[in-house]
Amino acid sequence: MDAFLLQTLNGLDKGSAYALIALGLTLIFGTLGVVNFAHGALFMIGAFCSVTLQRILNLSYETVDPSKTDFLGNPLKVKTPYVESWFGPETGGAIIEWSVPLAIIFAIPVMLAIGFSMERGLIKHFYKRPHADQILVTFGLAIVLQEIIKYYYGANPIQTPAPEALSGVAQLAEGIVYPVWRIVYFFFAIAIIGAVFAFLQFTTFGMVVRAGMADRETVGLLGIDIDKRFTLMFGLAASVAGLAGVMYGPINAPNYHMGMDFLVLSFVVVVVGGMGSLPGAVLAGFLLGILESFASMKEVITLIPGINQIIIYLVAIVILLTRPRGLMGRKGVME
Repeated sequence: MDAFLLQTLNGLDKGSAYALIALGLTLIFGTLGVVNFAHGALFMIGAFCSVTLQRILNLSYETVDPSKTDFLGNPLKVKTPYVESWFGPETGGAIIEWSVPLAIIFAIPVMLAIGFSMERGLIKHFYKRPHADQILVTFGLAIVLQEIIKYYYGANPIQTPAPEALSGVAQLAEGIVYPVWRIVYFFFAIAIIGAVFAFLQFTTFGMVVRAGMADRETVGLLGIDIDKRFTLMFGLAASVAGLAGVMYGPINAPNYHMGMDFLVLSFVVVVVGGMGSLPGAVLAGFLLGILESFASMKEVITLIPGINQIIIYLVAIVILLTRPRGLMGRKGVME
């Protein structure tokens, strides 16, 4: 029972990342009809937003501290972060320590700007082109973004630690402990998913977007600038992917290829859930995350070596053979 609980928690942890990325992918495909292979790169850029903010907050100046000397008796130079000099050692230190959660505020405008730039500068020219063209151009864009990150930040993973208060483990039951930050990430994912669904379901903007997803031409004939709203949805989808990356940094240190690591799996999640189905993307994300977690158990790997590497694809094959539209796919999408 303990192993079952731990593997379920691990699955929900992985599923949270899958669900958030797949949600953004489905938003883009459902509104714009674009197969965006650069979406994993947006997840990566979000993770590096936290790295960037961490470096900004740690910018320091040197002062001579006469109370500290080296072995020759010379006063030592001490680096003091500007944040600590502005807000005081305690407040400044707390700001630096909580740089990852604070990066959420930093990442939202950055990801919105990147999303708008991608859609207006490149994606809009491929709306009526075949999906193969969309895949090629967005995959090429993903490689370019990946190489830019590699050039400026290097090839090695960069640690973005969680705040000390959230970096320990929580005792869930007798003899069962689990990292606090992974629990925080799960609830963060649930909050973001809930906010997106509430926005689409209960706001006038969201209702128009949903109507446009169902019948774009009719909504346009009503005098509504649906293209502008869809551009905003691209920015929203980019922000969802970016926020998923920001909070994932303490779990997996940001590196330039992390977007590609999640990209293929996220597309499998979208296809399994059903192209164009937002609930399907979320359901499939958590389902496949849990299955992958259980397939990684030592007992399972011993019985079927390598099953943890292919379990998601096997499940995808079975589901698509029995339900060609996916779990909750809409009729007419990608047919």
